[in-house]
Amino acid sequence: MSSVESSASAPIAIRLSDIYKSFGPVNANRGASIQVARGEIHALVGENGAGKSTLMRILGGMYAPDAGKMEVNGRDVTGWTTAEAIDAGVGMVHQHFMLVPTLTVAENMMLGREPTSRGQLDSARVAREVTELSKRTGLAVHPQRKVADLSVGEAQRVEILKTLYRGAKILILDEPTAVLSPPEIDELWRVLRGMRERGETIVLITHKLDEVMEISDTITVMRHGQTIAQLTTTETTPAAIAKAMVGRDVQLATHYGETSSRSLELPSASLLEVRDLVVDGPRRASAVDGVGFSIAPGEILGIAGVEGNGQTELLEALAGLRPVRSGSTSVAGRDITALSVKSRGDAGLSHIPEDRHARGLVLDYTIAENLILGQQHRFTTGVRLDNDAIIDNARRQIDAFDIRPAVPSVPARALSGGNQQKIVIAREMSRGFQVLLAAQPTRGVDVGAIEFIHARLRETRNAGKAILLVSADLAEVLALSDRIAVMYGGKFAAVLNRRDASEEVLGPYMTGAEHAA
Repeated sequence: MSSVESSASAPIAIRLSDIYKSFGPVNANRGASIQVARGEIHALVGENGAGKSTLMRILGGMYAPDAGKMEVNGRDVTGWTTAEAIDAGVGMVHQHFMLVPTLTVAENMMLGREPTSRGQLDSARVAREVTELSKRTGLAVHPQRKVADLSVGEAQRVEILKTLYRGAKILILDEPTAVLSPPEIDELWRVLRGMRERGETIVLITHKLDEVMEISDTITVMRHGQTIAQLTTTETTPAAIAKAMVGRDVQLATHYGETSSRSLELPSASLLEVRDLVVDGPRRASAVDGVGFSIAPGEILGIAGVEGNGQTELLEALAGLRPVRSGSTSVAGRDITALSVKSRGDAGLSHIPEDRHARGLVLDYTIAENLILGQQHRFTTGVRLDNDAIIDNARRQIDAFDIRPAVPSVPARALSGGNQQKIVIAREMSRGFQVLLAAQPTRGVDVGAIEFIHARLRETRNAGKAILLVSADLAEVLALSDRIAVMYGGKFAAVLNRRDASEEVLGPYMTGAEHAA
């Protein structure tokens, strides 16, 4: 019997009915409902700002609903606290990790629940329990390693382990694959399927419809704070889910098929030219090891590769955020190697950073203020900021990029991750630039916004600009690029014309198998 068939008769683990929640003028949930059977994987999908994370934070006890009823395993838990949710076996792994970088894995596990033996902190016990839990779940991580030294994928494992260590039988995952490589995603699916087999319940918030189809049993679709549809995965399609999410037909990224006929040879005229770039890294002597390339006007060069192979360091070095040991970079023939971040912007370089929180936003600033970061000098009268001009700019960008809520004075911290990403995209693509460095431009963004951002990237390319695209989503790289470079071990393992590239061709280069051969 399949999981879907068995879940039809299974007890209900989660039932949230007619939930309302507002934050000032923002109505996050407006009569939202969700029902999840015990022992199933349930996907919760919707556009950015649809209210998905708010609804799950209500379930996890972070927020109390303004109205509505909450039931967990048949018990009325309306308005419970986070501590009560954890005690009842409900745990949430958030999109942005909540770990203390300076502490070890074991120390993060025990925070708030420190075990003692004879009045002393029993760290050895925690280490043993974490090791046993790692073996049981397959989420391998050493308990004595510092979180600051972990890869993103390893930190994700720690977040899940921490939740399971505290006894979670209902696990809520908010965009868990946004920062994972394909092998790490496969590992996560294996863990979730094992939990399902043990009768545990998972709610997965995601924008990736291929993941929804692969891993989920049932689906709830939200739009504008309301529940639009509840579906059985085997009885629907990605196109139908996308239409329910957005309210119209959506061209999915995997359906894009524009194949470039551009020659593989380096162009005679280039807007971005990088020569013999070497950048130090945290895990090896050279995160970027002698990389060189050129991008012509009207070209997108996509970089594919498993995360951690130097892509982050490469783009941050080009943007001026990371020191370069050797090599050179020029924009439109001007050497920018020694220039500051601001001077690189003045020279025609724009940058969509990989980490929107660390590099792209000041979370306590308003939407309007974040939309002018780095461009404040354009919005001044004398020595003072021109607030009217700032608000006018914000209203234009909010409308153009469908940023929600459409209130310039709302702080960026109050927005969903996808809408925060839209602020960064809007700001960087509204600059007067010649070269765009785009790192994970659609990470955490819904299908409708992905379609829009992809169209804007193509428009930018067609206007004669140069784009360097880094994405962990191989389908996105294939959909947008004219040429594709595969980065492995800090080097370019291959550079291919788009027409010669496919997942099957690129895969061996990404894992190093082709290089080894």
